Amino acid sequence: MTDLRTKYLGLNLKNPLVVSASPLSRQLDDVKKIEDSNAAAVVLYSLFEEQIEIESQELDDFLWRSKESSAEAQSFYPDFDEFATGPYGYLEHVQRVKSTVDIPVIASLNGVSKGGWTRYAKLIETAGADALELNIYLVPTDATKSSSELEDMYIDLVADVKRAVKIPVAVKLAPFFTSMAHFAKRLEVAGADGLVLFNRFYQPEFDLEKLEVAPHLSLSRSNELPLRLFWTAVLFGEVNSDLAITGGVHVVEDVIRSMMSGARVTMLTSALLEQGITYLKVLHEQLGNWLNEHEYESIAQMQGSMSRKKVAHPAAFDRANYMKTINSYSLGLPVR
Repeated sequence: MTDLRTKYLGLNLKNPLVVSASPLSRQLDDVKKIEDSNAAAVVLYSLFEEQIEIESQELDDFLWRSKESSAEAQSFYPDFDEFATGPYGYLEHVQRVKSTVDIPVIASLNGVSKGGWTRYAKLIETAGADALELNIYLVPTDATKSSSELEDMYIDLVADVKRAVKIPVAVKLAPFFTSMAHFAKRLEVAGADGLVLFNRFYQPEFDLEKLEVAPHLSLSRSNELPLRLFWTAVLFGEVNSDLAITGGVHVVEDVIRSMMSGARVTMLTSALLEQGITYLKVLHEQLGNWLNEHEYESIAQMQGSMSRKKVAHPAAFDRANYMKTINSYSLGLPVR
């Protein structure tokens, strides 16, 4: 029988299907359904920096600046009163989930600055989380800050959290860095056990009738996957941190391409919001069937098989697809 097992953040997983941070993990019944539907692990919904600030009496107008808040936050901000007990409620939720399911539970911290992250990273570890995902969501709108200053903020935060906990730590990134490979290496040196590619940046919409800026949430689509595949293929073998792909994983072919690019796991939310949690069973069955039909003995056999490290001329990898696409279009040929 085909071996679907993989390893991520030092965790032995039965397959590469992981549910990413989202409202899907807010209810214990849904988390149990996630486990029963063959998910290998679950990333819990995020504890936001804003919640920690309120708890520690440091609330300022940052909370209300939607341009600095992630799409996940905008999609289900609780009422103000709920924020006051949010951090402790989150820790209780981690404990309840750990006592309910057997699959690994990865907690999620979402923010941009040190704040109370180190403290809550320790508390999350004590609550029983198997790993921690840092979702560092920063929109670089400050014209006075250089790219190096912004990167240093990430590095310092990761290093501080790693010094505070013993559980594995993954960093969820946006794709907007001048030198992604170099920055990924810096994160590895700072202690990142895994890199999650990529966070989705949601631009606001302009309401022309109300003349105001309104947040807008849209689910991912498979056409968002190529950016993630490219950078995973580039980073595979360049960094020792485990790579995860999130955003754009909807069908079994997306999972397979992700594995071949070098990912250890694929993370899903949008597909499950559309198809239901039990869609995981479909993907799991289709994944096993595909590997059998194509005579793969294991997931490990294909991981990184189409990465930049595996091509004869790595430098050509960076531009070959661009040139092929442009030339195909100019000749009137279908672009594949």
